[in-house]
Amino acid sequence: MNRTEQTFEDLKSYFRNHSKIREQRPHMSKVHSVCWNANGCHLASGSFDKTVAVYTLERDRFVKNNVFRGHTASVDQLCWHKTNPDQFSTASGDKTVRIWDIRVAKCVSVTNTKGENINIAWSPDGKTIAVGNKEDLITFIDTRTNKIRVEEPFSFEVNEISWNNTNDLFFLTNGMGCMHVLNYPSLEHQTTLKAHPANCICIEFGPTGKFFATGSADAQVSLWDANELACLRMISRLEWPVRTISFSHDERLIASASEDLVIDIAFTETGERVTDIHVDASTFTVAWHPKQYLLAYACDEKETIGDRRRDVGNVKIYGFAD
Repeated sequence: MNRTEQTFEDLKSYFRNHSKIREQRPHMSKVHSVCWNANGCHLASGSFDKTVAVYTLERDRFVKNNVFRGHTASVDQLCWHKTNPDQFSTASGDKTVRIWDIRVAKCVSVTNTKGENINIAWSPDGKTIAVGNKEDLITFIDTRTNKIRVEEPFSFEVNEISWNNTNDLFFLTNGMGCMHVLNYPSLEHQTTLKAHPANCICIEFGPTGKFFATGSADAQVSLWDANELACLRMISRLEWPVRTISFSHDERLIASASEDLVIDIAFTETGERVTDIHVDASTFTVAWHPKQYLLAYACDEKETIGDRRRDVGNVKIYGFAD
């Protein structure tokens, strides 16, 4: 058996004994975004209820340790500083970008922007936050001064945004199935990559920088070589638009999710399915732990109380030992 097969079979075997799910219910409404900090000790979740919850991972469980309030509209996306494990930033419909510090348990900066923010990315060097709004304007904020450095409008639908791991290229996914690649920091257009025949929704770079992936309304995930900017393979087991994707710490696994009642976990090298997680509602967000095979996720789950249906507002982590 060659090394690839060995690894694939080892991973399948691992999840047969590591499929336990832990759950927290910190929010009053649906959870839009989950993300781990750099060292994997903390997970954060942003919600339609305008709050962010932060949890601590303790061996085989996770516990809520703080709820951060300050936004006056939905928290649509959040991301942690790439190397500082204590700071994260949030994009909200209230037209602000906030940076929070878990050591003091509060917001440490607020930057006012021009529109309702829906996407956010923190540069690998930690010096810049980029935020995209509903009017397809990307705002670049200098994190040392918390001032807006540049605002870049686009004439097409901009979905998710990301730097590459070497901080010299900036990627935007768009409504025509393309990725626009800009040189950074000049923001000069370098190339446009045709990724999908339908809306390109999400983009994610792997932790080692070897791969990146996009998810599309065509229900497929495309996997790319980050250095060659060449498509390597397509993963096409889901039936609904792919909303969210995440690479494991070693880039051997990629998780993808949609309105399908399953989260697909694929072997990056071949695209084969390693395992899947059955869910009760469409999935908004997935995020692999930066050091372990633990996948955080949040779904559009509802519960019935009397004659009323309401959001559960829960966050789950898959991959604990059975």
